[in-house]
Amino acid sequence: MSAFNHLSSLDLQRIWDGVHGRVIHGQQITLGVIELDPDSVVPEHRHENEQLGICLNGSLVFRVGDESRELAPGATWSIPANVPHEVQVGPDGAVVIDVFVPPRDDWRDAPIGDTRSLRWPR
Repeated sequence: MSAFNHLSSLDLQRIWDGVHGRVIHGQQITLGVIELDPDSVVPEHRHENEQLGICLNGSLVFRVGDESRELAPGATWSIPANVPHEVQVGPDGAVVIDVFVPPRDDWRDAPIGDTRSLRWPR
């Protein structure tokens, strides 16, 4: 197995309704390039994984704990383990990068989504 790959060669997995990701799992970390459909919602949830992210394109209203913020390209977030959070996606959708420690083992078996082409990079 090579240490290198291209995003376009990774399967697009369904994470939530309207939320798909191309995901790379390491032994102690998960990185996902996540595509969020226009006006989709990631309902409030929490997980044991610490999460860091950055918005690449589109817009989101992101709530972490009691703090909400409208995010655009270049905005980042940091979510400690077990803190509730949710996302409302803007009318043009969004693409974000999320990093999780420990790995998101629950994503390893996420179903394969559609075969649409990459939304990022273009």
